[in-house]
Amino acid sequence: MTTVDLPLLPLGRGTDALSERGVDCPGDLPAPSDPDLVARARAAKEKLGDRLFVLGHHYQRDEVIQFADVTGDSFKLARDAAARPDAEYIVFCGVHFMAESADILTGPEQKVILPDLAAGCSMADMARIAQVERAWEALATAGMQDVVVPVTYMNSSAAIKAFCGRNGGVVCTSSNAEVALDWAFAQKGEDTKVLFLPDQHLGRNTAVLQLGYSLDECVVWNPLLPNGGLTAEELAGARMILWKGHCSVHGRFSAEVIDELRAKVEDLNVLVHPECQHEVVLKADLVGSTEFIIKTIEAAPAGSSWAIGTELNLVQRLANAHPDKNIMFLDRNVCYCSTMNRIDLPHFVWALENLVDGVVVNQIEVDPQTETDALTALQRMLDLPGKSHRD
Repeated sequence: MTTVDLPLLPLGRGTDALSERGVDCPGDLPAPSDPDLVARARAAKEKLGDRLFVLGHHYQRDEVIQFADVTGDSFKLARDAAARPDAEYIVFCGVHFMAESADILTGPEQKVILPDLAAGCSMADMARIAQVERAWEALATAGMQDVVVPVTYMNSSAAIKAFCGRNGGVVCTSSNAEVALDWAFAQKGEDTKVLFLPDQHLGRNTAVLQLGYSLDECVVWNPLLPNGGLTAEELAGARMILWKGHCSVHGRFSAEVIDELRAKVEDLNVLVHPECQHEVVLKADLVGSTEFIIKTIEAAPAGSSWAIGTELNLVQRLANAHPDKNIMFLDRNVCYCSTMNRIDLPHFVWALENLVDGVVVNQIEVDPQTETDALTALQRMLDLPGKSHRD
């Protein structure tokens, strides 16, 4: 049973106001076979000049990332956008929740544009605001809401970030999840519990491997079952209430493949993202955010061998950038992030050429109240001590 409670939208037709899925692109896209797409993108970008600022997430296609003014992970890019108040247009080559964060952190006169509105995030869609509010009510009925602090991963909708802002919670990234959880557990005394949204694996890996909680103290809340599918006793004994969500890319990596690669490759280093399953993280040599993965490979000695468990566009880019190292993908099959890959050159050119003509397309706008509440949760994260806030 899936945790994604979404309407069926055949072939991407129709709209769903609470999801990034199934949104037709208005207007006519350039043909992907157009040999002039690169030249058209360059010309449009040159015409827009300093009015335009292009953000490119590490998981984007090479054909798109070449036009990014800055590259990075979700929160880093949103902060980069906020640091460019003179840019009239922020074109975010990523997915919907990232563009929402950029809109929250940028000025009201700036316009954030997502080249393809159907570029969403399956993980973010696994925690929908109506489901989370029902879970919050169920925790109140169980007499536990007063000791629960909600913590949401950056990979969540603005509505979920706003929920955390309203209810004394905080946002975290994969880099600062440990310090965010430390903060959360200090909020309501020794009986504090954390409701961690929406990625169960990041929550579990951080709680067990960095904070020292046991697997028995981590329970999974299934939003499609009454009371999350948990008994009163299970809830009472839990410290971490993990939302039943996951990354469709990082969830694919397996301990079995790690064993196979170690048997074939001498002195193999296994480097994975903390969104991977717990058994994969336990078998890895190093675990960290996308920025951590990039810096680790950059600092690695020539001739070293690395199996990397993260999105394939980035792994291929790292392999091409470091031919002196033996870099391989930690899966038997191709595993691109399908929604990230929706941002292609035709959509990018279409968005920029419309801006040249004075037409703003696919603008991402977070309503004022949601923005205020989400910013509260984001500011709590920014105020945390110590570790980097980069995702």
